[in-house]
Amino acid sequence: MRCFERIFRRAALPLGRSEGFHPKPRMTFPLPLAVGIAGADEVMEFELAENLSADEIAKRLAPQLPGGLRLHAVETLPEGAKKAQVRGAAYEAPIPVPMQTGLAERIDRLLAQPACPIARSHGRSTVDIRPLLETLAFSGGVLRMRLKIDQAGSAGPREVLRALELGDLESQGVALARTAVEIAP
Repeated sequence: MRCFERIFRRAALPLGRSEGFHPKPRMTFPLPLAVGIAGADEVMEFELAENLSADEIAKRLAPQLPGGLRLHAVETLPEGAKKAQVRGAAYEAPIPVPMQTGLAERIDRLLAQPACPIARSHGRSTVDIRPLLETLAFSGGVLRMRLKIDQAGSAGPREVLRALELGDLESQGVALARTAVEIAP
């Protein structure tokens, strides 16, 4: 977050701040990334202390972004608008050839099940990932999934990987990437 605070400061975009003893900038990620997962199309919400157009905000931010960080779009919301509600996220991971054996069958088996309870790590409760798994496909050596997020909860991509017997994928040097965050209209 400090990186983003610096970007806004260098862009001369004064962030709105919380009130209280230790005011903080009003900026959040509606769906924070887990450690070790790359983000290709993330959503960030922030409040400015002054009203500016989306074009002006983008014009000021773009030259201040460090290498590897790109601005895709800026939207302004009317004052008093609700915070973004995430409804889904898409992920992908390249699957090494030795781990591709039988993967199509495991995907078909998972999608055919009415339920797929997965025990969460660190003593957290079990989650049924099946109703939260909207799409799951493997083609061109890449596993792609879209996970639903609602009031009842969500599943993580690593839980889907465990259900597919690919729980050690990251220890093999494969990086997961979140390719989209979908916001409810």
